[in-house]
Amino acid sequence: MKLFSALLFALAALAQSPNPDAFYKIGPDSLPMDGVPKGEIRGPFKLDSKAYPGTFHTYWVYVPAQYDPSVPASLMIFNDGQAFKNADGDARAYNVMDNLIYRREIPVMIGVFINPGHTPEQPEPTPAEWGDRTTNRPTEYNSLDDRYARVICDELMPVLYKDYNISKDPERHGIGGASSGAIAAFTVAWERPNDFRKVLSIVGSFVNLRGGHAYADIVSKSDKKPIRIFLQDGRNDNRGVRANGEYDQTRDWFFQNVRLMKALTEKGYDVNYTWGMNKHGQKMGGPILPDMMRWLWRDQPVSVDVHDMVERSFREPAGREPVKKN
Repeated sequence: MKLFSALLFALAALAQSPNPDAFYKIGPDSLPMDGVPKGEIRGPFKLDSKAYPGTFHTYWVYVPAQYDPSVPASLMIFNDGQAFKNADGDARAYNVMDNLIYRREIPVMIGVFINPGHTPEQPEPTPAEWGDRTTNRPTEYNSLDDRYARVICDELMPVLYKDYNISKDPERHGIGGASSGAIAAFTVAWERPNDFRKVLSIVGSFVNLRGGHAYADIVSKSDKKPIRIFLQDGRNDNRGVRANGEYDQTRDWFFQNVRLMKALTEKGYDVNYTWGMNKHGQKMGGPILPDMMRWLWRDQPVSVDVHDMVERSFREPAGREPVKKN
């Protein structure tokens, strides 16, 4: 009874507080900038699925202005692609990639925005409905098995390799998402670390939707894998308190994200994290996407030669003559 009363008091106090999302705003690195070469969004393309028979995935490909087909590029995949490429959304990932690639803060990379799979009769996900009630999203993203990893690694990657010169080095492959798309990204890297080793997680659903709360224990009991991960969540994410006041710790997003962070840290993973005040969504994770990308991709090669004027110049579009060394 005391716990129930405390929860009701906390909820009442929260209802009178400012909107936890109100103080997060898109920054300049997420917006178009004058003078920055703009990449191209190609698609939509259709990818039929063998892992989930009867469904297909819609995806778009971001090709930066600096992409040179003769030079292997890095790769970043975003689950819930429609949300991450939304020009009016919270992430605007292609603007982020335009700006950071130009300033040499991340490597030249192909970006892929892939939606959850669905049948021909089901609608495409939208910013208003990400597909939990209308597509295969819950099954694909929240299940702790290798089927979605097969979609990415065995179905999508061969198509991308055919169309673009993408490095085969897994250290140059990243995948990210928000909510269920984030746990799906982690599952891809966990199941296939020889294909993907960088993970970006915004309000990841490491909770008991389909057993995701088990990941902290799985990480602790398993051999360390070569995965780098950036976790973001908020203190006002879904906290596992039901309408009747009952608390389910396995459905507490913030608790489970912190728990996973601790398990990864204790195991010696290359992990970064930040906890805000945000609710469930991309209101904090979207604006800090540039910083998350910088940290994930910080190991790109760099020249310290003072005479290397290419390294000291902005990345111009492919085909434009670079500044030579003095």
